[in-house]
Amino acid sequence: MPRCWLVERSYDDRDLVTLVYATPDGERAVRKEVPMTAISQGTMTVTAAKTVDEADLKPVETVERYRREVARVRGSHPPDDEI
Repeated sequence: MPRCWLVERSYDDRDLVTLVYATPDGERAVRKEVPMTAISQGTMTVTAAKTVDEADLKPVETVERYRREVARVRGSHPPDDEI
């Protein structure tokens, strides 16, 4: 299972946080929506990297942007760093 890095985090008006973790080459990613309460109450931790099942990864159109963001996050955070 590949290690993927947090490349995007967005919030919506339904109190959901969308997290996007991408492969180091930026070519594939997994998107996950979680309730803000899960993060604020500590039942879910947002870390710099996560191990992701290969079957959950999807191709992306933003390869270069994700590749740059993975490099930035990897350079400044260990994988288990809460960010």
